[in-house]
Amino acid sequence: MMTVIDTFVAPACHQSIETLYQDDHLLLINKPSGLLSLSGKNPLNLDSVHYRLAQMYPQITLIHRLDLGTSGIMLLALDKATNALLTKQFQARTVIKRYQSIVAGHVEQDSGIIEAPISKDKALFPRLKVCFTQGQKASSHFQVLERLSNPERTRLLLTPETGRTHQLRIHCQYLGHPILGCDLYGSLDTQAMAPRLLLHASELEFAHPITGQRMTISCPCPF
Repeated sequence: MMTVIDTFVAPACHQSIETLYQDDHLLLINKPSGLLSLSGKNPLNLDSVHYRLAQMYPQITLIHRLDLGTSGIMLLALDKATNALLTKQFQARTVIKRYQSIVAGHVEQDSGIIEAPISKDKALFPRLKVCFTQGQKASSHFQVLERLSNPERTRLLLTPETGRTHQLRIHCQYLGHPILGCDLYGSLDTQAMAPRLLLHASELEFAHPITGQRMTISCPCPF
């Protein structure tokens, strides 16, 4: 059996983490593009959201992750009880996550849903792939916010129903409109059209684990 070795080393990220909301139980932040959510096994990939915040909050835990290139809202728990309650919401899919993205070309439909199951791609690690026979169910809604020209691009609002790894990047590629700046699921041309991955977690809606109050946190898109 072939062993796949991950030799990736993340470039240094000099941007700071912005706090969007904080109370005694949870923390919502704006993660900069280029910062890992969690430290990697390679000691050169130590810097991450968790590593930085654990210096101030030793009990902090990640409820979910964002890809290295994705910026925007992340939710973290400041204690184990809060972590368990928030994790249940993610598992029950009662948390609504909205992203903004700019993709290549003009998306013809004003809105729609992408149903394309996702599976590992052992031949092209760390890439994943759409696979209708062995993939896990994955659904994403999209809505056109703006069509741009010179070159043709489309700004999308993306709302994933499921939370598969790389889901939005894979689904946009499957739609025929890869996200600009994506190094895994686009062409060299679409990767070169942006200095970073143009995917931003712009809104998160969930129930406060202690009060039960429905909360909606927004974070303006930087591109």
